[in-house]
Amino acid sequence: MRLIDLFDRGVAISPDRVCLKDDRTSLSFSEVKARSCRFANAIAAAGYSPGQKAAIYSPNCVEGFVAMIGLFRSGVAWVPVNAKNAVAENTYILDAFDVEILFYHSDFEAILDRIRADCPKIRELVCIDRTGSSAPAMQDWWAEAPATDPDVALKPGDLVGILSSGGTTGRPKGIMLTQLNWVTMIANYYATVDPGPDPVHLCVAPMTHAAGVLALTLMAAGGTSVILPGFDAAWVAAAIEAEGVTHLFLPPTAIYMLLAYPGLGDHDHSSLRQFMYAAAPMAIDKLRECLKTFGPVMMQTFGQAESPMFCTILKPEDHLVLDDPARLHRLASCGRPTLLTPVAIMDDDGNLLPRGEPGEIVVRGNLVMTGYYKNPQATAEVSQFGWHHTGDIGRIDDDGFLYIVDRKKDMIISGGFNVYPSEVEQVIWSHPAVQDCAVIGVPDDKWGEAVKAVLELKPGASVDAAEIIAMCKSRLGSVKAPKSVEVWDELPRSPVGKVRKKDIRDVYWADRKRMI
Repeated sequence: MRLIDLFDRGVAISPDRVCLKDDRTSLSFSEVKARSCRFANAIAAAGYSPGQKAAIYSPNCVEGFVAMIGLFRSGVAWVPVNAKNAVAENTYILDAFDVEILFYHSDFEAILDRIRADCPKIRELVCIDRTGSSAPAMQDWWAEAPATDPDVALKPGDLVGILSSGGTTGRPKGIMLTQLNWVTMIANYYATVDPGPDPVHLCVAPMTHAAGVLALTLMAAGGTSVILPGFDAAWVAAAIEAEGVTHLFLPPTAIYMLLAYPGLGDHDHSSLRQFMYAAAPMAIDKLRECLKTFGPVMMQTFGQAESPMFCTILKPEDHLVLDDPARLHRLASCGRPTLLTPVAIMDDDGNLLPRGEPGEIVVRGNLVMTGYYKNPQATAEVSQFGWHHTGDIGRIDDDGFLYIVDRKKDMIISGGFNVYPSEVEQVIWSHPAVQDCAVIGVPDDKWGEAVKAVLELKPGASVDAAEIIAMCKSRLGSVKAPKSVEVWDELPRSPVGKVRKKDIRDVYWADRKRMI
């Protein structure tokens, strides 16, 4: 089975039902299929074949989704770029992952010269929403292409897309996901939970991440995706009521802002069936507030780009523990393993550990990526002992529920986005007053984890915290910039002089760990 076959299942179920809708456009399933067929035929006529790489640089919008579905139909591999990333990060992704054709939104006309300069492998540009300054509009680009299904023969191991991750240097690695990976991901969802009739999904978070995955998953059941350009609590609260939203994904940071919105109680949100949260730690008191506010609809998932979205699921009914003190701890869990993805706990020597003992969370099965693009060494490192190593430390209780205890890697997840400390540290080290620094994630009720910089200054030097934050914002963007800066007389170090980040983190996480 191909990924596009699951979308076409939705077409067969509900050809006239709205598939995609934003504030300007509404398209039925049959209309989206026709446009995706034109797209697939046009990209083949332009000389691109399965396995070659294409990217979509766009905010959330109907046209961006149409282009993405068109790529799935064509077999040309999708390279998602998050429109909220710094331009330098996105141009690195486009070039490193060998993108040859770029579909972009007119919002990004101003950076095309930068893209051309940094990405010489790109040989064609198409503007998805209108005629661009030097690129055709997507509808003109495919105007001569037929709306008939090209029915491209694709095998389970063929590439669907290359997603981005990072490593110790912060440089993104290319995560190769196949037809089988994506079909397994969607099958895991349907094997675990029932979406119910006529799903209506509110796509708020970036389409390049979990919100896009959930949209594609629900399209297999004929689900409508109502697309917002970004998060605004008033927009979300109003849209849930106006559109009869049944399914919603938000990272914890956005959920906290929604709970704090004064007008939330003025809107009817009784249509919600599954309110999914993932991508960052969730404060337990906020989760309890969600259950009291929205009812028994909360659903958590655990996964990573290398084994996407549905390794485990904490179902809505698993959250019904508020009146049972003996099971209240389950709200700190991320659920039980899904049907097609074995999950275990492993020590550093490759031994699987018994229930209750902490160790690295490892997974295997058809959900796991085929490897990192052009990086066999990194692939081998995360594939030892026949399992994929997530880099997270966890434990599994006697009932089979997984709990994430800590991170083996230093990566920070702030507001649902990955922040790699070394990248931020490189910027801070460039300041003339800084002797050394450590960037860590600290508990934060809004962001899940907030980026914090702890500095050791050169003798006699001084620095203003606002200056460090502003410098990082200008070079890395607001997501990666520290939310706070602290100066210590001396950073703790190992006998060989390496900064001991664990000791620094423990200062800020001690109270949170005692609560868990």
